Amino acid sequence: MISYILNKTFYALLTLFGVVTVIFFLFNVLPGDPAQMMLGQNEDSEQIAAVKAKYGFDKPITTQYVYYLNDLSPLSFHSTNSSDYTFLRDGKYSASKLFTIGETTMVVKFPYLRESFTKQGKKVAQVIGETLPNTFVLAVSAIFIAIFLGIILGIISALYKDRWIDKTIQIFSTLGMSVPSFFSAILFAWLFGFVLHNYTNLEMTGSLYELDDFGEKVNIQWKNLILPAIVLGIRPLAVVIQLMRNSLLEVFNQDYIRTARAKGLSEFQIIKRHAVKNALNPVVTAISGWFASMLAGAVFVEYIFGWNGLGKEIVNALNTLDLPVIMGSVLVIALLFILINIFVDVIYGWLDPRVKLK
Repeated sequence: MISYILNKTFYALLTLFGVVTVIFFLFNVLPGDPAQMMLGQNEDSEQIAAVKAKYGFDKPITTQYVYYLNDLSPLSFHSTNSSDYTFLRDGKYSASKLFTIGETTMVVKFPYLRESFTKQGKKVAQVIGETLPNTFVLAVSAIFIAIFLGIILGIISALYKDRWIDKTIQIFSTLGMSVPSFFSAILFAWLFGFVLHNYTNLEMTGSLYELDDFGEKVNIQWKNLILPAIVLGIRPLAVVIQLMRNSLLEVFNQDYIRTARAKGLSEFQIIKRHAVKNALNPVVTAISGWFASMLAGAVFVEYIFGWNGLGKEIVNALNTLDLPVIMGSVLVIALLFILINIFVDVIYGWLDPRVKLK
């Protein structure tokens, strides 16, 4: 297990390095001056020059890339020269000094995602920390809906194969996979948040935390979670139904299921003890991929419903070309993808002992 985790960690670091490289050069070739973005309409030549020197924008792109890697690395090197970009200024981030050689100091720290261009120097890590929990709550709620309903409907569909209830579930599943999330979001917001508002008491837009009418107290509005969670969960729900049905039908044809029936076990006992667990492998694969995708793919759903999550923050950052927020968000999402995949590989070993982690 330890060697497996170390091996996966090595490949995870290589993947993250590739993601960092791609997003850095991709976003740094975009038109626009980062210094002007940070200063807004109040810039002058001296201020622009000062900002470029402070953040290393006056250096060649390759040097800026090295600076960015140095900021992200838990072990980083810093100059003792106060005019250098790598000088460890107070308030930049908390770090513990390891040793100093000449004019270079090595420190250990948390990865530094830099500061937002448009939020008055607010750190990207703080921006992500404020929005990612909301996206996580939304993604967990959506995937719970997909798992719970998907497995039940998939089992029903397999048990009543080719009957009217199976065909009805298959039609619903096909529609769920075909309709884009942004269209479903608009439709659900209009129908349940506007047309049927008097019956559902749901709003077209709203986030998990909202100020009261006096603007003094923040309240949790769980009802605002219902529509975006359902919309975000429709497509993975449709996939889980299809996978569970097909996998269960395949399991039903196995010899050990026939043996269990020959022993006189009830259909419920066969499904509970033998069939469902062995049919879950493809479902777990789909769920892991969809859960990771939800953290990135909730962009349109969050934006349409006004849900203050990471997806909505990415849209706002794209509109204002807030590059550090975009790059930091992509890195965090990539890291979550990797961690979820490692976790799912471990789950495989529990579900099916035939699967070897090595």
